[in-house]
Amino acid sequence: MSTNAAAVSEYDQLKQRIHQKLIGKLDLSKVNDLDGEVFKREIRGIVERLCDSEQNLLNRNERDRLVEEVLDETFGLGPLEILLKDPKISDILINGPKNIYAERGGKMEKTNVIFRDNAHLLQIIDRIVSKVGRRVDETCPMVDARLTDGSRVNAIIPPLALDGAAMSIRRFGSNPLKLEDLLNFKAFTPEMVMLLEGAMKARLNIIISGGTGSGKTTLLNTLSSFISNEDRIVTIEDAAEIQLQQDHVVRLETRPPNIEGKGQVTATDLVKNCLRMRPERIIIGECRGPETLDMLQAMNTGHEGSLTTTHANTPRDCIARMETMIMMGGFDLPIKAMRTQIASAVDLIVQANRLQGGPRKITAITEVCGMENDTIIMQDIFKFVKEGVDENGRAKGKFISTGVRPKCMDKLEQMGIKLPASIFRERVMMED
Repeated sequence: MSTNAAAVSEYDQLKQRIHQKLIGKLDLSKVNDLDGEVFKREIRGIVERLCDSEQNLLNRNERDRLVEEVLDETFGLGPLEILLKDPKISDILINGPKNIYAERGGKMEKTNVIFRDNAHLLQIIDRIVSKVGRRVDETCPMVDARLTDGSRVNAIIPPLALDGAAMSIRRFGSNPLKLEDLLNFKAFTPEMVMLLEGAMKARLNIIISGGTGSGKTTLLNTLSSFISNEDRIVTIEDAAEIQLQQDHVVRLETRPPNIEGKGQVTATDLVKNCLRMRPERIIIGECRGPETLDMLQAMNTGHEGSLTTTHANTPRDCIARMETMIMMGGFDLPIKAMRTQIASAVDLIVQANRLQGGPRKITAITEVCGMENDTIIMQDIFKFVKEGVDENGRAKGKFISTGVRPKCMDKLEQMGIKLPASIFRERVMMED
């Protein structure tokens, strides 16, 4: 073993010893009686005294670091805390206890953060999932959960994960990106925002389509800001991450089966139940199965202005995927009947993509115009045309208006929403 590795091992052993001594000294019954800051100061004092009792000679920086790490180990998420405190990190990917990656500014990099061993990693995963009433063990080795700041967590443990437990954390943070931020990042143009704002206010049904990490949930949160504060909104999610600012919101979350395989509540169950709750708008975090048909029927029966997301790479793929998800439920519907449901329910598809080098863009706003024979007719209103990469390896291109006036403009005008005709004039709107 190298001198450096031996020193790291000695440091970890010291940290573990102090942590175990601290747990032995803590009177957990007093935790709720003390102010959070007061309690943390007391614990810090105990840890510093424990450091003094050890024979190891630590300089001031090492000692401060040790105190923080022991506190994180006791009350936080251990080694992950240093990554969670960095606002520039958007994704944390853990491939076993020793390989932890983070995405900063659209670029993935390996961090120097490690867990002691797989048992240590499993302990932190269990701490995360137990806070939201879920469990992860050999009988239920996959789990979706969330952190207190709304970040989404997925974990999968052995025996399914062969090289130790794996976990991914999608950061959302306490201050989600707002409309101005997305405009500054050139994710879309002001003209596209005008159309989407009008569509939300006119109660059009919108599907946000995109790949993993393309910004679907961020976009859904942004579009939901245009919903009236007077509307009753019901949200349905696997792991709650939608952050609505309206007052009249009911949040529902699916539930996995218990250890006996009973008690599961699916998105389909929640969609059916929420129709009895007098919602004016329904927002499903992601359609990924048979609940798609229930969502379409809700859109068709008086719940206009509803929103959902789905995984697809283009608007046309989005339609095909919706058909597949309906069939996954075992519904023996003719293709034409399925497509008629989709064409009459969905007004707009907003396509989001994560491009080469990390930039996230709305690459198309596409209108669903109806049926012609057995085919769903669609037209692009705005789109992003890629034109290669810049010197930093980031995709570049331009936003264009196709020159098509959307058919839904009639509905917007009936609702008193008037958009200038010039925004639909065929032209390049913005170059990136």
